[in-house]
Amino acid sequence: MGKKVLIVDDAAFMRMMIKDILSKNGYEVIGEAENGLVAIDKFRDLKPDLVTMDITMPEMDGIAAVKEIKAMDPSAKVIMCSAMGQQAMVIDAIQAGAKDFIVKPFQPERVLEAVSKALD
Repeated sequence: MGKKVLIVDDAAFMRMMIKDILSKNGYEVIGEAENGLVAIDKFRDLKPDLVTMDITMPEMDGIAAVKEIKAMDPSAKVIMCSAMGQQAMVIDAIQAGAKDFIVKPFQPERVLEAVSKALD
C-alpha cells in the first residue's frame, strides 16, 4: 500500500492534477479538502502520511491550517503549493512547519521529488 496523502486546494482542477500525478506513482490519495478548515478535520479523521496544502484559500488559508495541523501532530508532513510570486508566503509556510513547497503549474517530477523527500 502506498503512502496516504491528503490534497488541499480550493481549485478542484488543481486537486485533480496532484491526485493524478500521485496516484500514477503509487501514492494513495485518501482525501481532498477545499479549504484549511476542512483540511484540519480531514487530517484529524484520516491521519494521512502527507498533506499537500495550497496557500491561498477561502475560510482558512494554508499557513493557518499548517499551524493547526502541526499543533495537533508535530510530526505531520506538509508540502505547500503556491503560485509564482508568493515567495514571502512560502517562507511563512516553512516557518509554520511545512517541509517543502511546489509551485503551480505543477511539474510532475518536482511534485514527486518534494513528496518523496518529505516522506523520507
